[in-house]
Amino acid sequence: MTGEGKRFMEATRFGELDPSPQMLGRSPPPLEIAPDADRSLISLPEVDGLEMDSVDLKRAIEARRSIRNFTGSSLSLQDLAWLLWATQGVKKVMDDVATFRTVPSAGARHSFETYLSIGNVEGLEQGLYRYLALEHSIVEEQQDENIMSKVAHACLDQSFVHNCGAVFIWVAISERMGWRYGERGYRYLHLDAGHVCQNLYLASQAVKCGVCAVAAFKDDELNSLLGLDGDKHFVVYLAAVGKRD
Repeated sequence: MTGEGKRFMEATRFGELDPSPQMLGRSPPPLEIAPDADRSLISLPEVDGLEMDSVDLKRAIEARRSIRNFTGSSLSLQDLAWLLWATQGVKKVMDDVATFRTVPSAGARHSFETYLSIGNVEGLEQGLYRYLALEHSIVEEQQDENIMSKVAHACLDQSFVHNCGAVFIWVAISERMGWRYGERGYRYLHLDAGHVCQNLYLASQAVKCGVCAVAAFKDDELNSLLGLDGDKHFVVYLAAVGKRD
């Protein structure tokens, strides 16, 4: 391959980079985007108290596949709590500088905010939400009964995106990764997305859900829909989640 992608890989080699903000002694960015003060948080069920199937890891790996046909049954708030914890759950906070979570991340930077396009989840209005991993809560960003159609349209009108129960949308906060790694951090954002999505695939089997990852989307349209600037905050990856047969 030639072009911008190849030039990016060459420009982010070790030895080609300026010192990172961490190397220059600058303070790290916040671990999480704080919700607006006027928005109420929706607490999620604690993971320790959730009831779910016990799934053997070998069986889960063997059975892993993308699911594009969903039953139409609602996801429960417990399902959502489990899947959010499995993909971004916080196990330990280190001096407000880093977090240890249920997925690996380069330098424990964990640059993703998980947005949720909610179409069919018990107890939640249709609309756009965001997971607050430090609090294990979600916050409603906007109510919108057409949110699933809008997200699906941005994903090239793939019908399963419209018909699932919820879409997990992973938004990169580039400053978190760039603080430690500078421009090379853009490589790591995409590696981290793979770690997160694979956990979603495996964890979904415990709650009888199916998952289909989505990388085909119109960047500007989806970023605009979520209210992102597309520069410092931008969508990297998505996954449709719904109940399976």
